[in-house]
Amino acid sequence: MNTRVINIDPEILGGTPVFFGTRVPIKNLFDYLETGDTIGIFLEDFEGVSREQVIKVLEMSQKLIETSSNILNENTA
Repeated sequence: MNTRVINIDPEILGGTPVFFGTRVPIKNLFDYLETGDTIGIFLEDFEGVSREQVIKVLEMSQKLIETSSNILNENTA
């Protein structure tokens, strides 16, 4: 698998973050999950996206949230 997971290019959907190699916005994944759909349903609807890409985006999001929480907690202490 390509190590790049997210692509941000002004020529693709005006710079909206998309899954690398596709025109599928990352936001679509979170929209699906928010409404209770599974990763499997998302992957069925967006065949160009791989399960590995979805897992990596979720892992990256978790790390961002953890890092942000640490920064926020440091600033309020």
